[in-house]
Amino acid sequence: MAAENHTVTGRPTRGRVVMLVDNGVNGDSRVQKEARSAAEAGWDVVLLGKSGSKKEQSWRIGDAEVRLLPVPGPMSRRRHEYRRAVLRSPLAYRPGPLASYRRQKVKAWRADLNIRMIVARQRGSVFGRLRLLAPRLLSRLAHSWVNLRYRKTQELEKRRKAMDSALDRFTTAFWRKTMGDRAWRRLDPHLWDFELAYGKVIDELKPDLVHANDFRMLGVGARATLRARAAGRDVKLVWDAHEFLPGIRPWNPHPRWHIAQCAHEKEYSRHADAVTTVSDTLAGMLQERHRLAERPDVVLNAPDGEISPEQAAEPVPDLRELCGVADDVPLAVYSGTAAPQRGLDIMVESLPLLPEVHTAFVVLNTNSDYMKSLRARAEELGVGDRLHILPYVPHYQVTRFLAAADAGVIPIHHWPNHEIALITKFFEYSHARLPLVVSDVKTMGAMVEQTGQGEVFRAEDLEDYARALKSVLGDAERYRAVYDAPGLLDQWTWEAQAERLDAVYTRLTGRAATGRGGVEAQA
Repeated sequence: MAAENHTVTGRPTRGRVVMLVDNGVNGDSRVQKEARSAAEAGWDVVLLGKSGSKKEQSWRIGDAEVRLLPVPGPMSRRRHEYRRAVLRSPLAYRPGPLASYRRQKVKAWRADLNIRMIVARQRGSVFGRLRLLAPRLLSRLAHSWVNLRYRKTQELEKRRKAMDSALDRFTTAFWRKTMGDRAWRRLDPHLWDFELAYGKVIDELKPDLVHANDFRMLGVGARATLRARAAGRDVKLVWDAHEFLPGIRPWNPHPRWHIAQCAHEKEYSRHADAVTTVSDTLAGMLQERHRLAERPDVVLNAPDGEISPEQAAEPVPDLRELCGVADDVPLAVYSGTAAPQRGLDIMVESLPLLPEVHTAFVVLNTNSDYMKSLRARAEELGVGDRLHILPYVPHYQVTRFLAAADAGVIPIHHWPNHEIALITKFFEYSHARLPLVVSDVKTMGAMVEQTGQGEVFRAEDLEDYARALKSVLGDAERYRAVYDAPGLLDQWTWEAQAERLDAVYTRLTGRAATGRGGVEAQA
């Protein structure tokens, strides 16, 4: 590929990279670091994410442009959810607001008749009271009839969401059998909503390389690449696989969702010119599952080893001050995604066993249902004053923010996807020089036992967790000393990983950095 003349704000670039992610960017440290470091390496980077509102939003991460696009979701409901189920539930109202409207209308009618009866009694009007007898009787009958139909409508909605009937199982199996990997079009058409929101924007940006993060963006990136090639442009596709999709705990409870995502990923994985992922174990699994010609390149979720002077000048919030605890109070911290399979409940349940310990959760949404349930449980146990729920800080402040704790905890459960990688918080805790307390998931447990930087406990075992935490709190300096080993933390920096990612871009496009902000075309 010959080098083209790309410029951004007056500086030459190596070409345009359009990165895709299906979230709001904030809170996704990997994507933010990818965008910033690629721009620093001389690429013209535009990162497209999903807006949480109906308006487009934009800002910059270093020299990278971020644009959040509105993603309407009319196809999040399957086609059958818009139709009446005449045979399955003939008394149910048609989908939509009609059932609630009819129910409210009958309630209003009965309320009005009740007031009219009160007025007739106050006036002593026998005729007025007799005139209301028939309407009142009819309203009772209508109330019973509408309530019956409303209940049938609610029951139908629940059955449609559960999709556990013989007919539902048959139709799911039918589409999988007849359409194969293309079955996602029937099983989860909401994936098209992302295509319709992102597709035209990508085409207008005319990228030289598309970097699709994770499984939902893979299809969007692949289709954009195919359209560009059909128009005569040589565009490359990098698929950045963050997890092993068949092994995740589905975050959408619809029984067709996980099946559809796996099918969608398999259909489009063949179009990737290169694949990157987060661990060597996962690289092998992806190569086998998708029959990839080359083993994916590993780009770890490591934190920044260095930050800019501007970032260094920003004041870092004081973790202990936010928790309201002194320096000598034992403080265990969890930082990252909050979900039941992450095992945070064990940290709350252990507090009565560890009367001096405080626990801090640093999460994206401090008021989520899961956080509310953990806060309520802490109150039930009488330890609410020792649980602290705090919001995220910018990714370049994470390690300095967490360093004030006494231990970093990773209590995740045994799910296939949890067994195969060193996750982001592992590296963040390590650079914060925290002793670790991790569950016995395969890859992380083995690494902690190998390095001696913490203790491993049996996942979901409360007493063993308490034992492990007591151990690291009782001899913290012994565990912290592991980080003094030459080269240990150096290999776990984003700067080292950014070089690997840039090498993938260079290999695909043939555009190497010259070190002067220009482009050197490679044969």
